[in-house]
Amino acid sequence: MGDVRFGINLWSQASDWDSFLAAAQLADRLGYDHLWTWDHLLPIFGALDQPIHEGYTALAALAATTQHIRLGLFVGANTFRNPGIVAKSVVTIDHISHGRAILGLGGAWFEAEHRAFGIDFGRGFGERLDWLRESISAIRHLVDGETVTSPAGGYYAFDELQILPAPVQHHLPIMIGGSGERKTLRIVAESADMWNAFGSAEVLAAKDAVLRAHCEDVDRDPSTIERTVGCKVTIRDTAAEAERVVRAALEHNRAPTSLATTDETFWTGTAEQIAETMIGYKEVGFETFIVELPAPYDVETIHALIDVVKPMVDGDGRRS
Repeated sequence: MGDVRFGINLWSQASDWDSFLAAAQLADRLGYDHLWTWDHLLPIFGALDQPIHEGYTALAALAATTQHIRLGLFVGANTFRNPGIVAKSVVTIDHISHGRAILGLGGAWFEAEHRAFGIDFGRGFGERLDWLRESISAIRHLVDGETVTSPAGGYYAFDELQILPAPVQHHLPIMIGGSGERKTLRIVAESADMWNAFGSAEVLAAKDAVLRAHCEDVDRDPSTIERTVGCKVTIRDTAAEAERVVRAALEHNRAPTSLATTDETFWTGTAEQIAETMIGYKEVGFETFIVELPAPYDVETIHALIDVVKPMVDGDGRRS
């Protein structure tokens, strides 16, 4: 096991742009590996009548105002855009950032925003995953510099499509989010450079075993896929103070404060407690942590993750 990698995912709801940008630039200065934001058109926590920034527009702005950190959507909704436009957008962001773009994509799940914006939600999650598989295949070829014409009978209809200029990166990485065992993990095995999932270390270890079986079926080396786990972390000197902070953040986002204790993706406590949790994931092969932060963005946690937690997890031990 090597050193862990940390990403920050800034909730794009209930925030003004200047605060969003300041948190992104702080993560860049502190040496986080990557920076993410949602691809949602309506807030996904709490009331729907809250402000929210659009994903690709925000990424393009961050690409021009950061220096080192990699950038992606956590994760892009395949239903929102034609995959050719997605490839074009991400390649443009790769140029703006001088080669720091990551293409995050998933099947999409939030029906309310599709209904509000008049976007086709499909007949069910299975159909949306079929669209995703076709989309990912086309995008991979496009960002690799190939010309794409869609096969007959598919959902998309590309006709001699080529993306120019080509990406700055020789191999622009694709991250796929989700853990459905039959379709999503098959797509991960076929096409992903990174895989993001949520759940306990035990659950993700079982999902990883399924992914490995798919990799064997498609003759893919499973070690070429970076495993990432999504989590929502709040760190303070005491667990009680950390819980107070996260509850205040949820109130700001007009979301139920009970999420702090009922949603297992909220990790709240001292630096030692968070490190211990992360070590458990590292032991089952998940060495990249994408930490979601709600507005108002928690600067103390952003610092503590890099300055205190990461050294403990890298060393597989507690702070002396």
